[in-house]
Amino acid sequence: MKLLIRPAPEVAIKSKPVRRQQMRHLRQNIRKLLTRLDGDIHVEGAWDRVDVDVPDGRSLAGPVIDELKRIPGISTIQEIGVYPWVSMDDVAEKAIEAFADRINGKTFAVRVRRHGNHSFRSIDLERLVGTALFEASAPTGVDLGKPEVEVRIEIQDDGYHIAHRKHRGAGGYPLGAVETVMTLVSGGYDSSVAAYLMMRRGLRSHFLFFRLGGPAHETGVRQVVHYIWERYGASHGAKFISVPFEGVVDEIMRSVNQRHWGVVLKRQMLKAASEIAALNNASGLVTGDAVAQVSSQTLSNLNVVDRASDEVVLRPLISMDKEAIINIAREIGTEPFARTMPEYCGVISRKPATRAKLHRVEEDEANMDAQVLEQAIATRQDTPVNRLLDTTKTPEEVELVHTPDVNDVIIDVRHPSEGEQSPLHLTSNRVVEIPFYELSERIRSLPADRQYLLYCDRGTMSRMHACNLKAEGHANIKVYAPVG
Repeated sequence: MKLLIRPAPEVAIKSKPVRRQQMRHLRQNIRKLLTRLDGDIHVEGAWDRVDVDVPDGRSLAGPVIDELKRIPGISTIQEIGVYPWVSMDDVAEKAIEAFADRINGKTFAVRVRRHGNHSFRSIDLERLVGTALFEASAPTGVDLGKPEVEVRIEIQDDGYHIAHRKHRGAGGYPLGAVETVMTLVSGGYDSSVAAYLMMRRGLRSHFLFFRLGGPAHETGVRQVVHYIWERYGASHGAKFISVPFEGVVDEIMRSVNQRHWGVVLKRQMLKAASEIAALNNASGLVTGDAVAQVSSQTLSNLNVVDRASDEVVLRPLISMDKEAIINIAREIGTEPFARTMPEYCGVISRKPATRAKLHRVEEDEANMDAQVLEQAIATRQDTPVNRLLDTTKTPEEVELVHTPDVNDVIIDVRHPSEGEQSPLHLTSNRVVEIPFYELSERIRSLPADRQYLLYCDRGTMSRMHACNLKAEGHANIKVYAPVG
């Protein structure tokens, strides 16, 4: 199978040096990610396209297209059938195989382009193929102006291509082709969508988490960050940086006017983020703020917050309402994480200031012990995102089962998209699909007299959630870890 990939339109209008650089990034990103699926996939290209050759007979079409649809910088992915030239009738037969079902009840048109010397004209082949399709299917008619389906055929000397299905890509710029940013994440709807939008714009991102309390929250954030990176940013390495902020919260509540708690907390986060960004060559900070969503996000308060940092603060969600943000989260797969995220709110003011004054906030901050923030920054923990789940600490240990008993129930805790790509089938055991983000709630409704084995591909997610369930008192939970 051959795939023709076109970059986002914005790439095509760049100057030649910039376009050449961005196309090189795009090819490198595609090659790196597709090699994980099969080392024999071949990627090459020119200034306005990337060509991908996928080995036949290996059931790679679906996984390859799914991967390509999530790579920033791609506008469209066109499936191409490549054939040796035999005859005009052979072209018609291949066109019928590809399009007979797709033009049923629709208008269509056949477009032919030729390169080289041939004994026929393009219009001759168009008429032959169009007549064959009309006889083999039930279209509503031929529309040469605005057809619902276009049958594109390209003749190149002694071979020809037929363009099959076209898929929409993520758009934006190739990841790594712009600059690096530090994205502040909490695991909720806003920060996960903001992180995705920045990666889609070609900005490589590190992830900064301020730990305000409780291991459950950080465990959840680690999961969503790993998911976002794995699906949309895995062509480049990234860090997850966790900063212990409980002491800073205590200092704010001790030293700052209650009406300014929320604003000062955000300012302290930006101050820390600026220092950490500089150490990681990040040129900007990204937050999930949306104007007027909460009291600390009024324009007046955002202005006061931003004065705490010299770095540019990017807010891709600034004009979005919550419904639009949740819709994007649903599209990219982070909505289930956010919906069940065990969030922790560090400071809640009874009457928060909505129009804070900079000089008053700075007077409050002057009462704080500056060493508390410095200590938080100094004791941060940096973890490569590709090792994020492997380094997550859990309070309990659980038994690994390689061969389940016939009465054991296997619970597949993977994200539904993972299960669709590689379903788990067992001949002797019942398999129940419960995504990890629904596990805590649904486990209570399962019969307590059965033993349940949690399963995921790498065993990390299953062990993590088995440990949590065991700590909650579920003694009938183990992990299914098949050998090999």
